[in-house]
Amino acid sequence: MIILKSPQEIERMKKPCRIVAEILALLAEDVRPGVTTLHLNERAEEEARKRGARPAFKGYNGFPYALCSSVNEQVVHGMPGKRPLNEGDILSIDFGVVCDGYYGDAAVTLPVGAVSAIAQRLLTVTEESLSRGIAAMNSANRLSDISHAVQSYVETHGFTVVREFVGHGIGKNLHESPQVPNFGPPGRGVRLKPGMVLAIEPMINEKGPDVIVLADGWTAVTRDGGLSAHFEHTVALTDAGVEILTVAS
Repeated sequence: MIILKSPQEIERMKKPCRIVAEILALLAEDVRPGVTTLHLNERAEEEARKRGARPAFKGYNGFPYALCSSVNEQVVHGMPGKRPLNEGDILSIDFGVVCDGYYGDAAVTLPVGAVSAIAQRLLTVTEESLSRGIAAMNSANRLSDISHAVQSYVETHGFTVVREFVGHGIGKNLHESPQVPNFGPPGRGVRLKPGMVLAIEPMINEKGPDVIVLADGWTAVTRDGGLSAHFEHTVALTDAGVEILTVAS
């Protein structure tokens, strides 16, 4: 069942979403060669608690960290560790908090120093595909119009869309209905309505779309070793149109 949020609930969701955006911006300032993802995880948790929020991922289905940090061929759910980041890496950071009973969730992929041309193009295309998906979130469309907007843009630029992981509804729970795939034909699924709040999150691969999950049970990597990028916003559809909630004030 899709839970439509009232205007008052959407206002309440702005606080956790703003906190997520602020912390991701702080972490981006720390991303450089030599920094560890464990350091980023510790800072994210500390900054969340300073703001009266709780990290959403820590303890979720047993996940042990506040931050998902995925490097290079890692797609999603990468575990923070002590290995320093290297010049030329790309790092996907996925972070969420819960505050006053509501969740916020967002992700960004960042270059570590100077990166290859293909890595930079992957980041640019993935971020733009998120913008295309958000633009398709309007009351004239159906759910799969978001999915199709992402896929059609990505594939036009020679990259591929991960199938195993998708976006989702969000509110009083981190994951709610509906699932929001980043692929599919247009004009399918439920009609989009004011009150829907979705976490739209393209996960895009340099080469093939297939992924495998490592022995830790969490870290998903590209099967062919190609790079992967991930961008995400929590987005609300209101009577006035679409509003990105995961923005810093």
